[in-house]
Amino acid sequence: MWISVVILILLFQVQRFGTHKVGYSFAPILSLWFLSIAMIGIYNFAKHDPGVIRAVNPLYIVQYFRRNKKEAWISLGGIFLCLTGSEALFADLGHFNILSIQLSSCVVVFPSIILAYFGQAAYLRKHTEDVASTFYSSIPKPVYWPMFVVAVLAAIIASQAMISATYAIVKQSVALGCFPHVKVVHTSQKHEGQIYIPEVNTLLMLACVGVTLGFKTTLQLGNAYGIAVAFVFTITSTFLVIVMVMIWKTNILLVILYVLTIGLAEYVFLSSVLYKFVDGGYVPLVFAAVMVTIMFVWNYGYRKKYEYEFENKVSREALVTIMSNTNIPRVPAVALFYTELVHGISPIFTQYVANVPALHSVLVFVSIKSLPISKVPLEERFVFRQGEPKESGIYRCVVRYGYRDAKMERQFFEQILIDQLKDFIRNNMPHAAEERGEASDHGIAMVNEEKVRREIGLVDEAINIGGIMYLMGQSEVIASRSSGLAKRFVINCLYNWLKRNVRQQEEVFNIPHKRLLKVGITYEI
Repeated sequence: MWISVVILILLFQVQRFGTHKVGYSFAPILSLWFLSIAMIGIYNFAKHDPGVIRAVNPLYIVQYFRRNKKEAWISLGGIFLCLTGSEALFADLGHFNILSIQLSSCVVVFPSIILAYFGQAAYLRKHTEDVASTFYSSIPKPVYWPMFVVAVLAAIIASQAMISATYAIVKQSVALGCFPHVKVVHTSQKHEGQIYIPEVNTLLMLACVGVTLGFKTTLQLGNAYGIAVAFVFTITSTFLVIVMVMIWKTNILLVILYVLTIGLAEYVFLSSVLYKFVDGGYVPLVFAAVMVTIMFVWNYGYRKKYEYEFENKVSREALVTIMSNTNIPRVPAVALFYTELVHGISPIFTQYVANVPALHSVLVFVSIKSLPISKVPLEERFVFRQGEPKESGIYRCVVRYGYRDAKMERQFFEQILIDQLKDFIRNNMPHAAEERGEASDHGIAMVNEEKVRREIGLVDEAINIGGIMYLMGQSEVIASRSSGLAKRFVINCLYNWLKRNVRQQEEVFNIPHKRLLKVGITYEI
């Protein structure tokens, strides 16, 4: 147990360095692992009892259930552990193509595991007393220690795959607004999928070590793992049926056939593993409940805050009044005003104007949005729109990311944003001369060219003199007095606690404090 704890701690501590330096060794080690268990399986099958091949006859499982009844149903929970890992087939689609998954599963993984289990069954026919440690007991003595090392390495790599998958899921959940802000560190310049999330890494390490010390044996760990995998199977099948009916428009007879075969088998396995709920099976459900609570509270508070900003956004008339006020001087600089709103101006802006008696010469209201697609091409990432009143140096910019896109470095982000802002001014500036009804084509061209030069000159002057400043809201969200007790608890306690303990926006975007101005505001929702 303590060796396992040490290995776990070391495994999580090296995550910050990334897996790209040792990742090349993963495939050879796992290939050696599958080849080894297959060869040992063939050896035991031939040496001890080749007659176990008769187990492929489905008649034996029928007789097994007739003899053992309830005990046979309970044993399905243990049998189900033979299937663990296959639930990752669908999850792997986010990282590998279909053909590579089909080849690795059907040519390497499945045959090796089947041969290993046939070999262990043949070994147990002659050594029933070794049932508690069949795998290691069935290894031939000359290759025991080499196989032990390969098994430990394979287990570490499998754990690494689980950790990397957790990072990827959390990153995508953050992008979709379903998880609090966390720091995402890219550990490889070549492979964008290799990331490290410090907060998640620490919590995952504490959870793994705690479970290991709490359970002490693999029996209860197996019960917990079985329930987790069984739920993955059944939830995946449930969603698959929904996709078959609503999206693929599959023939209803095929849908019913799927439900009555694969779906029914999975739910039977689930019912069996739930029998071990009190013997460690409750752990994954407790973890799931905690994670769902965090995600629900964060998403609920995030949506309520957005709705408040949308309902109290600055009107066009109020914005024109502010920008036309000659008592508010314009300071040469580009200000990036971060806001969640895509349409309209956040009420934080009026709070800023009321407290700071000056405006920057170029104001860009930036909204960073994640789309429900994996990637957004760089040339389509920035979408600009001119703000009102025209020729006042106000622009709207929506920065669009896919849920698998890496956030751009700040310097690169600033350069691309300014370059594309200038391109927008050149290509999309309204025809002022046409609006005034001038008939001369030459006159229209001259007026437009002059207007473009003036606007681009304003941007260049702002960059050269004042540079780029960042404006953000420091919002406090509280439930209104008319809110119920449940809403007050969720918003005032849970959401605000999460908000205080996660990384703030300026940390996520790596904005230097000397170029940041935060405006405080209270949202009563």
